[in-house]
Amino acid sequence: MGNPSSTAVINGQDNKATEAMKVWTTLITNTAYLPGLLTLDYSLKKVGSKYPLVALYTDTFPPEGHAALDARRIPKQHVPYLLPSAHKDYSNDARFYDCWSKLTPFSLVQYERVVQLDSDMMVLHNMDELMELELDAAELGGTGSRVFAATHACVCNPLKKPHYPKNWIPENCAHTTLHSDPVLAQTTGPSPTAGLAMPNGGLQVVVPSQKAYETILTRLSNPSSTENYEFADQSLLADAFPGRWVALPYIYNALKTMRWKGVHDAIWRDENVKNIHYLLSPKPWDESEEVRRGEGEAAKNRDGANAWWWEITDERHKDEKSKGLDDGF
Repeated sequence: MGNPSSTAVINGQDNKATEAMKVWTTLITNTAYLPGLLTLDYSLKKVGSKYPLVALYTDTFPPEGHAALDARRIPKQHVPYLLPSAHKDYSNDARFYDCWSKLTPFSLVQYERVVQLDSDMMVLHNMDELMELELDAAELGGTGSRVFAATHACVCNPLKKPHYPKNWIPENCAHTTLHSDPVLAQTTGPSPTAGLAMPNGGLQVVVPSQKAYETILTRLSNPSSTENYEFADQSLLADAFPGRWVALPYIYNALKTMRWKGVHDAIWRDENVKNIHYLLSPKPWDESEEVRRGEGEAAKNRDGANAWWWEITDERHKDEKSKGLDDGF
């Protein structure tokens, strides 16, 4: 994993993808998520964000992926692939192996503010205000009460995955606490200590700090800690900074499952969602043409929000083809 000082060299002042001091970032380790990243970048530009998206790539990211980023002039920056010092088995949810690396924005001290976004997100309305959200100064090194900002994880387990913890039920979900006040839920997040008090790692608003990052690295190097982290990065953040984070309203990380009937449709309002998160599989870009056209048995179970992604992606493809760019992503 490397010690904190070696990581500081990797992510130091000489490694800066853009002159901007505040950036959106997204982790990319392979081309499976590249269509998502490209539409995320397009959506940020479409809503008029003042800040660039920087693709944080690891050594596993292949040449054709780099070519796609370069063709679209998306800034990119190398980050180390983070893993705990002791192996953690995520064979039931292999996506979590990559999730540790989503903690690297805490180390990007060459920027004043980093808002980390998952590559399977799409921005529907401008949310540049996250760049101005009040958080602890870097000098506090993760010891204050507003270390980072995120939305709560939804712990309802609507798909009833058997390997999820038994306490992942609607009664323990922070979002459930706002069902009685859906108007408030559009502008205010539950307390950071509500429910199981776990942030969702898909969106993290961070003031980079080497000391805060060292706290994270210490947890990663401690097997007695990481063996209990069922949900990788977000479990670590909940453990390292308990209750000392800012809980945002769901609209900034609107998990597509929250929209489903009987999950959190009590608070979900399509028109208010600023950033939708297409978590779980299949991703919108993995849909067949038949499903997209509403044909066949599989189309009956299609997530309605996937159509939003394709509307923006079709627009992106049309725009790119008008500029002579058609690489299949």
